[in-house]
Amino acid sequence: MTPRPKPGILDITPYVGGRAPAPGGAPGVKLSSNESALGASRAAVAAYEAARREISLYPEGSCQVLRQTIGEIHDLDPERIVCGNGSDELLSLLAHICVSPGDEVLFTEHAFLVYRIAALASSAVPVAVREKDLRADVGAILAAVTRHTRVVYLANPNNPTGSCLSAVEIRRLHAALPTSTLLVIDAAYAEYVQRDDYDAGAALVSQFENVVMTRTFSKIYGLAGLRVGWAYCPDWVVDAINRVRGPFNVSIPAQRAATAALLDREHLKRSVAHNAEWKSWLVRHIRGSGLRVDAGEGNFLLIHFPLSRDAESADAFLTARGFILRPVANYGLPHCLRLTIGSAEANRGVAAAIADFARQGAL
Repeated sequence: MTPRPKPGILDITPYVGGRAPAPGGAPGVKLSSNESALGASRAAVAAYEAARREISLYPEGSCQVLRQTIGEIHDLDPERIVCGNGSDELLSLLAHICVSPGDEVLFTEHAFLVYRIAALASSAVPVAVREKDLRADVGAILAAVTRHTRVVYLANPNNPTGSCLSAVEIRRLHAALPTSTLLVIDAAYAEYVQRDDYDAGAALVSQFENVVMTRTFSKIYGLAGLRVGWAYCPDWVVDAINRVRGPFNVSIPAQRAATAALLDREHLKRSVAHNAEWKSWLVRHIRGSGLRVDAGEGNFLLIHFPLSRDAESADAFLTARGFILRPVANYGLPHCLRLTIGSAEANRGVAAAIADFARQGAL
């Protein structure tokens, strides 16, 4: 007998991030990973650079200063906040602490791929629930819940569809879940949402013992390369995660940069405004090319093509022009491409390239 991975591990399809290089390795305009159009704030970069003097030291393991700053900005109890090496780590740790082999983990059919990976890594049964018009269906989720359901992951807004449930719908979902089921609200794109009926999930966490909200610094704060995320949790979840996470899971530069990024509210406002302006602009221009575009609530668009081969042709055409979008066939959307909102120059360029593709009669 030789050692073998536990059940579920070899069923995992490894996660593959958005592509970066253009043909021949030439620099391209990367619009494939939902990274911040404006990048990190100057304050965050300065904090990162200053931290280089401390790279021989271990980080402060509890991320105390960062947690306190998160608490002050969001009016949350820092003792109920836990930080991670990106929100991906926290999403996986939640399955690790709550799920046993044979338990079920629910998520919607076009949701973030990490949910399935987290379930399989815990030897659990992943259950993908059908969406309705590319939107989470509360009724369908509740109908799929069984006595074996331990975790329900809900991305709100969802990636790659951009769809978003209202606070009322989230409360309806939670109210009907068994108290033994943990609802994980992944609010990675919360800062971009401009709907009045939206709540990222903190209020539910404050009221109930079976809700967790996860957030990230990878999106609007422009710190994707540093890998910093956080979760607002019931006390028992914080205690459990702190027992199993790595003792120094967030580096000193990451902690310092994230803290500075939170405090730079002007950069945040500029990022929100840029995203709103250019998302609207791109929607108009791409629809003007005859394509369906779902704007959603994130910093990206979902572009629909009549057939899967049209999406493949468009991807090849745009890549040849140096614009790297994200094919989403692995999300069950083979006829779509996802486009990240980029800089003004990138947005104008990719819109023109999409118009050229449509004019050539390829559709």
